[in-house]
Amino acid sequence: MHMEKGDAHYRIDNLDKSILRALMDNARTPYAELAKRFQVSPGTIHVRVEKMKQAGIIEGTRVQVSGKKLGYDVCCFIGIILKSARDYPRALAQLEALEEVVEAYYTTGHYNIFIKVMTRSIDELQQVLIHRLQPIEEIQSTETLISLQQPIDRDVTP
Repeated sequence: MHMEKGDAHYRIDNLDKSILRALMDNARTPYAELAKRFQVSPGTIHVRVEKMKQAGIIEGTRVQVSGKKLGYDVCCFIGIILKSARDYPRALAQLEALEEVVEAYYTTGHYNIFIKVMTRSIDELQQVLIHRLQPIEEIQSTETLISLQQPIDRDVTP
């Protein structure tokens, strides 16, 4: 696997993959513990992690928040058809301003844009659709799919 970010070139090996898997399981795992587990020095772990950060393979660490625990009980996906492909930048800017939109994708196929929306209730979703999405002039039409459950949620395997 060959990754690049800017001028940084770095080819990951099995040790890097093992480090990535361990950090994906628990990003707080001490380097000393990883070093012991993989039979290398803590310095080796540090160097490998830094190189993967520089190459853009590791994009940082973040706190993962549970939407459900914060009261966001409704997850849906909305396929958006734009009036014209050239409307994409303006439509995207307006979608980005909506805090309920947590992901957006520029896609091929039937929809120009596919978004993930999180709301606290169906009523709140209805308000977002009527008062926040429909007024966006660049949008020709939408289709809303409500998620009933998320049986799979994982990152790619290194």
